[in-house]
Amino acid sequence: MTAPSKQVPEKDERADRLAAALRENLKRRKAQARAKGEVPKPSGPGQGDPTTGKTGG
Repeated sequence: MTAPSKQVPEKDERADRLAAALRENLKRRKAQARAKGEVPKPSGPGQGDPTTGKTGG
């Protein structure tokens, strides 16, 4: 059986990789929005795009 202390660093490493991936994704999306000339607006859950009638989900 593995010791619990070995699982903690694995979760920390995974969280760090996930955080880095999310940051890169956000940077990429912002760059794409800037290239299109759009200003990205933060939208909450359930809010859709009024121009297309689609919901955000």
